[in-house]
Amino acid sequence: MNWISNVVRPKLNSFLNRREVPENLWVKCPETGQLVFHKDLEANLFVIPGSGYHMRMEPTARLRSMFDGGKWYDVALPQVPADPLKFRDEKRYVDRLKDARAKTGAQDAVKVGYGKLEGLPVTIAVQDFGFMGGSLGMAAGEAIVTGLETAASRGTPFIMFASSGGARMQEGILSLMQMPRTTCAIQELREARLPYIVVLVNPTTGGVTASYAMLGDIQIAEPGALIGFAGPRVIEQTIREKLPEGFQRAEYLRDHGMIDLVVHRHEMRPTLARLCRLLMRAPAANGAAKASLNGSGAETPAVPADAPALPPPAPAGV
Repeated sequence: MNWISNVVRPKLNSFLNRREVPENLWVKCPETGQLVFHKDLEANLFVIPGSGYHMRMEPTARLRSMFDGGKWYDVALPQVPADPLKFRDEKRYVDRLKDARAKTGAQDAVKVGYGKLEGLPVTIAVQDFGFMGGSLGMAAGEAIVTGLETAASRGTPFIMFASSGGARMQEGILSLMQMPRTTCAIQELREARLPYIVVLVNPTTGGVTASYAMLGDIQIAEPGALIGFAGPRVIEQTIREKLPEGFQRAEYLRDHGMIDLVVHRHEMRPTLARLCRLLMRAPAANGAAKASLNGSGAETPAVPADAPALPPPAPAGV
């Protein structure tokens, strides 16, 4: 009885009562290996404090960091056929979509919001690399076009946070058609004399780089972001030469005139607000109109009276 009461029972109790530790409690820096508490990383806009490495940022967190008070209105996006080509490789395409939606909680790779940035109305779209590599399909293309049309109808700048591996192969030619569609929508925004600002996030490659991701009036990138059409390994194998150090990284592209600015994530919000006001010829925001990243003292942005109806924000202000 002593063995059962002294050994077996304590082990059994400890097994039954043990607490599960969340997998994302600590985050490891890909460059230095530094471990950062997830809550601290989130408070730092997902930038590793020691190395300054910019981790991926999911769309809701990105929009919250941009809009005044962390509050905005979701732009309703049209529905598209889920699997127009009935595509199947190792898995059915519809099953891949289900897995991606369960993982991210989003319907597809692009989320669009409307609100105020330091008091100035703006429309922002964010591409989620976590959703099937941010690949451009019919739903993502429709979301970007809808965002551009929303900006044009409301007379606001359009800011695109691009992050993608390219076109979505499961949708074939229907995916490639989104490249000219988004390009035409950008041209309509230009004809309305409204700014189109692109922020390139790590990574931005493939067909996305060959279309809307490189058509901005101003091209901005986050530090260290990989930007290009084909990856560096493919290029090296094709030309059979060693590529320069830092090739296809944001700083290299800035130094060679392909992009305009490399902006740290902590400076992204004031930089975008300043650019939008400059391009819109809007007066500088006063101190009362500016809102901190945590949303203290900010109000929910008001929708203009002549703006199309949108669903109200979620209870948390999202």
